[in-house]
Amino acid sequence: MKKIMIINGVNLNMLGIREKGVYGTLDYDGLCGYIKEKCSDMDVELSFFQSNFEGEVVECIHSCYFKGYDGIVINPGAHTHYSYAIYDAIKAVSPIPAVEVHISDIHSREEFRKVSVTAGACVAQIAGKGYDGYVEAVATLLGRF
Repeated sequence: MKKIMIINGVNLNMLGIREKGVYGTLDYDGLCGYIKEKCSDMDVELSFFQSNFEGEVVECIHSCYFKGYDGIVINPGAHTHYSYAIYDAIKAVSPIPAVEVHISDIHSREEFRKVSVTAGACVAQIAGKGYDGYVEAVATLLGRF
């Protein structure tokens, strides 16, 4: 059984409250439950982490290496567009493949959202598929083993 950490960054704790037309109506716990349910037939152990603090996200990424995780699914939130610290953390644990996920289609939104500095450290980016993007990311990682 493979171990995958699902990391959610800044403002994702506000799901269900913020811009429901963009991010949907599930709250954060609902999102985690949705992912667990949709991945229940996959041979995978999922762990979840969320923080609004860049350094805590970096620490979680580092811990994936020391705790023997096989893959990382990460939605950095707004950190996507400027966090070279998260990019470097993903590269630092690069024996562990990471997939970047975005609930919304960042490529069809405001200009600043179209740029991801973290995607270059990941094996794939999935955007605009709503909550199912996380499920696709898990499947993508499992297909790499």
